[in-house]
Amino acid sequence: MKQTRLAPLVGVVGCLLVLVSLGLPYVLVRTAVGSAVGTYYGEGALNPLVGGFFALVAAIVLAAGRDERTDPPLAAGVGIALGFFVVVVVAVWAVTVPVGVIGGMDGPAALSSHRWATLVVAALIPVASLWWSRTLGLL
Repeated sequence: MKQTRLAPLVGVVGCLLVLVSLGLPYVLVRTAVGSAVGTYYGEGALNPLVGGFFALVAAIVLAAGRDERTDPPLAAGVGIALGFFVVVVVAVWAVTVPVGVIGGMDGPAALSSHRWATLVVAALIPVASLWWSRTLGLL
């Protein structure tokens, strides 16, 4: 597979991983799922679901650029911008959500590191978009 097609694919996979990661607490929390997860996502300075929306848009843009339905350099640039926005939103939320909210949910212990794992997968989006820009000769 050519690197000009592999890099945006990695970006799309990163976007989908962000969406899966944001949906995971809805599956793992055992009691009062809507209210517990709603509190978890609502307690930080920013709601990470906003980042999830932009990850969805970035997935569409990166996939369109990969298939050359849109200008690849434009799609790579939009992927960089949206990717950094997703990272900033998730990072602000991860830093500001109180630890007591995480401990108050009835779920597995792995949820304590959920916010950091979401931040790591969110970083795939701008990294893959920068990689794509480099393979296109833009950087």
